[in-house]
Amino acid sequence: MNSSAPQQTIGLTTISRTVVSLAAGVVHTLERAVVGPGRMRTAQGNAWEAICADRARADRRAALDRLVAELAAARARDRQPVS
Repeated sequence: MNSSAPQQTIGLTTISRTVVSLAAGVVHTLERAVVGPGRMRTAQGNAWEAICADRARADRRAALDRLVAELAAARARDRQPVS
């Protein structure tokens, strides 16, 4: 009868999770050192940047739509027969 406990092996998923965890810690520490704790990116900051980018895209799209409408109106005026 063998009284020794079964040996636990380290699986590939355990190793990859450990590597990802360590990498995230390094990136977090590096970001804190480079930009400072007051300028760290946050989920709220990321969301606000996305909202601002969406608004800017919508403004550019609206400006382009207005320009196309003006060009179409000018072309329609140019094609009208002169009486």
